[in-house]
Amino acid sequence: MSREQLQLKVERIYKLPDTGPVRAFVDMSINGSILIKGLRIVHGQKGFFVAMPQEQGKDKRWYDSIRCLSPEVRSIINEKVLAAFHSES
Repeated sequence: MSREQLQLKVERIYKLPDTGPVRAFVDMSINGSILIKGLRIVHGQKGFFVAMPQEQGKDKRWYDSIRCLSPEVRSIINEKVLAAFHSES
């Protein structure tokens, strides 16, 4: 899927205090048709990154509830979300 076909919009950013690794929760729409709630902006050892929403399984482990099947789409989401986060800082 090309950048032209994928229209991403950050709908909401809920910033958290800088006391832990999770710095914000983000809701993002795709092509005005799908809303992804619960993306997380995390500050890790190598800087900021976007983590997908997760659900806890019956085995008490955490699993991504949304996965990008294309590394290109994952990169586009990261760029868009982090740009919106840094522009609000």
